[in-house]
Amino acid sequence: MAKIKLEIEKALGAITKEQVYAQASKAMEANRRLENGTGKGNDFLGWLHLPSSITAAELADIQATADLLRSKCEVVVVVGIGGSYLGAKAVIDALSGSFDQLSGKKPVVVYAGHNIGEDYLHELSAYLNNKSFGIINISKSGTTTEPALAFRILKKQLEDALGKAEAKSRIVAVTDKARGALRTLADKETYKTYVIPDNVGGRFSVLTPVGLLPIAVAGIDIQQLLAGALEMEKNTASAVPFEENLAEIYAATRNELYKSGKKIEILANFHPKLHYVSEWWKQLYGESEGKEQKGIFTASVDFTTDLHSMGQWIQEGERSIYETVISVAKSNYQVEVPFDEQDLDGLNFLAGRRVDYVNKQAELGTQMAHVDGGVPNLRIEIPELNEYYLGQLLYFFERACGVSGYLLGVNPFDQPGVEAYKKNMFKLLNKPGY
Repeated sequence: MAKIKLEIEKALGAITKEQVYAQASKAMEANRRLENGTGKGNDFLGWLHLPSSITAAELADIQATADLLRSKCEVVVVVGIGGSYLGAKAVIDALSGSFDQLSGKKPVVVYAGHNIGEDYLHELSAYLNNKSFGIINISKSGTTTEPALAFRILKKQLEDALGKAEAKSRIVAVTDKARGALRTLADKETYKTYVIPDNVGGRFSVLTPVGLLPIAVAGIDIQQLLAGALEMEKNTASAVPFEENLAEIYAATRNELYKSGKKIEILANFHPKLHYVSEWWKQLYGESEGKEQKGIFTASVDFTTDLHSMGQWIQEGERSIYETVISVAKSNYQVEVPFDEQDLDGLNFLAGRRVDYVNKQAELGTQMAHVDGGVPNLRIEIPELNEYYLGQLLYFFERACGVSGYLLGVNPFDQPGVEAYKKNMFKLLNKPGY
């Protein structure tokens, strides 16, 4: 089968290929530290071999629970924040029909616990009234404010509607193996549970039940997702030569760009279904590398849409940026531009052409303009948007993130800075102990 590709040639105006390849030994050593568990944060490397270690029995159990929820529920609410929902939403949005929720396709997957929005929760509760719904509650501790608030409200609504006994059959907890408030509640109420491995951080958890269960509920083939990830696990292993190892090349290139003064990486896609892949990527790299007064700032744009809003800044703003473009080689459907006798819009020159052809020329033209404007470009090409290749992409980004963090000299697997706002918020709310 085909593989995703990485092109760095259009980044070689700001740096040279020799500079990138001069980092080969350091990138390979960083990758070896990942595999050997000798680098910083080595107690959070459980994600590294998830694709090759998950068993058929584990996958079958996840699928069975997903099928049960699908049979009982018109709507399934995924409760979580950060890595507890972004990975699942990235995959579900990328691989579902753009208008599935309007077409009546069931179950509808919606999200809660990713904000503290009173209006959002009210509107969600109103939407769920008189609907058959279930809940997947994802939280290591069960006390993170946003998901804990949402779950408390939704649990009461479900129990009020169905009674506690039936509600239990529609609640699944994905949480710690032995500790925490959600584990205690799940054991007491006998919810179906899945474990968030102790050695997998939230932003690396999409290939655990954290991501796999909601993805399976949406009707997406999790076996193919993992098959693609497994292929990329093999292709980015430390034994793979640098010149063939996409994760090492990407990590080395972005660090060389960073050293050259390119402090912002913009992930640009030319496919509207990849918006939440970019959101997931922003957390993955931003939370992994933004520490010790270091790190590339991660941003994203959806092209061509954002060419009409952010295009001016990218073209002529401060030259502190570079772009990584995700391109999908083959679209899933074919739509041709029709001929129009009046041709008032002047588009007859495109008559008979596919819309994807127009999009590809917009992509190439944008890349040429931005490079000419002083914006180095990397390009990642996915053969097509399906489970297998999306699995490759997700694992590629994860592996490269670990290598890149080590090249930067930080621990890519902790996030001490995210606690600062919580302490202030809890103090303002008069939470006991603060």
